[in-house]
Amino acid sequence: MVTRPAFMPLSRLVPPARTVGPAGVMVLAGVFGVVWLVWRPAGVGWGSFLGQLAGAEAVLLMAVAIMLISVLPAVETWFDGIDKAAIWHRRLSITGLLLLIPHLLFAQGDRPSGPVGQTGPPPDGHGSGMGGLLAQIGIWGLAALALWAIMPRWRFLLSWLPPDVLRRVDRLGTTAVARRTAAIGRLVLGGYERWRSLHRLTGLLLAAGFVHGLLDATTFGSPVLRWSYLAVGGTGLVFYVYRETAARFFLPLHDYQVTTVTPVAQGLTEVTLTPVGRPLHFVPGQFAMLFLEGRHGWRRHPFTISGAPSDGELRFSIKALGDDTHAIQESVAPGMPAVIGGPHGRFAHTRGTARQLWIAGGIGVTPFLSWLRSHDTHHLNARIDFFYTTAGPAPFADEIAALAAGVPHLRLHLHDSTTSGYLSVDAALTAIADDDPRQVSVFLCGPAPMVNAFIQSLRAAGIARRNLHREHFDWR
Repeated sequence: MVTRPAFMPLSRLVPPARTVGPAGVMVLAGVFGVVWLVWRPAGVGWGSFLGQLAGAEAVLLMAVAIMLISVLPAVETWFDGIDKAAIWHRRLSITGLLLLIPHLLFAQGDRPSGPVGQTGPPPDGHGSGMGGLLAQIGIWGLAALALWAIMPRWRFLLSWLPPDVLRRVDRLGTTAVARRTAAIGRLVLGGYERWRSLHRLTGLLLAAGFVHGLLDATTFGSPVLRWSYLAVGGTGLVFYVYRETAARFFLPLHDYQVTTVTPVAQGLTEVTLTPVGRPLHFVPGQFAMLFLEGRHGWRRHPFTISGAPSDGELRFSIKALGDDTHAIQESVAPGMPAVIGGPHGRFAHTRGTARQLWIAGGIGVTPFLSWLRSHDTHHLNARIDFFYTTAGPAPFADEIAALAAGVPHLRLHLHDSTTSGYLSVDAALTAIADDDPRQVSVFLCGPAPMVNAFIQSLRAAGIARRNLHREHFDWR
């Protein structure tokens, strides 16, 4: 029997795993549009038809977006991890929302002449009373949820501005008025859990828009268009009902107990848990859903498992980024019960080539820490340059240095941005100057602006897209 070396790129052995999901969505949207164009009813003018097509495509994309967060194993396979599926959920939701603009502008334009329009809205051009009300609920509800999601990301939305302008914006944010405004904003918007609770209304808003289409569309004189619309909208609602009522009964959940809560650095805590019953089996670099009970009930957060499978316990290194994670040291104590869901993720060094770059920023070090801690059982066979950049002394620096010393062909580069400036892509490229960039795999995990900048520069330097692997930890 022929065995595969651990460093042979899995992405080359199974290429559809990285592309089948996104490609499938684009093909589905394209085929749906072609079907509507081919079977366009003759009595419906082009302006009104295209507006209604935009609305139907919006329903399709929203339905797929709901499917992507339904915690189905196939979704993780087709989209190369649920973190990437969550990113596509956001992209499809935004695209669907934007499609409502031409829908609003054109769908109520020219009225059909002849029998095709008999099942459509009345001749005043404003749709049926119930359909019009549902349209308003769906459109403005989705717009409000989108605004709610975007507002906490204002800093990222301004990232296209010149650096000197961004520095002025940051200085403005330190004024007393700005701090008071931000505090009011946090009070109104709430944290992740409030956003997540409101985000669950998306399916109801989709249902409102879907029923509006059934009541007011003038294109359904064509059975093909009527049934295609029913199929995509109905499928989305089925997935929504499944997620809200039945998904919890099919999730792989494991009972655990907190054993230690250890401060590692300012704002960084390591929580260790032992199984109570069936343990979680994971691959180094994967993450899990950690459910902990706090003052406001059980809360769920995705955290990368920073320990090794051979430990017999789970370790999570948690950065204080939100309200719940800020309170970890005070609210979590040994003996507390916990529930673990998963594991999830496909961020694995075994998917890389024989020459690798690892680039970690801040708390993005956790999957790499898991890889190093697992070296005795999950051997690191590639030649690796590991860049770990932090703002200040690096957490786990001594342990990482000791672990790296025991890994042949691994060079560790610790970088403190407070003394040496931001880590540049040139430093990483210098480490592989003697290698063919097309044969180098790069694994990145860290703040999104840093990772995005590195990916852009690495692509320009000749790193193949298929060899760029990233882990997303900001799904909102």
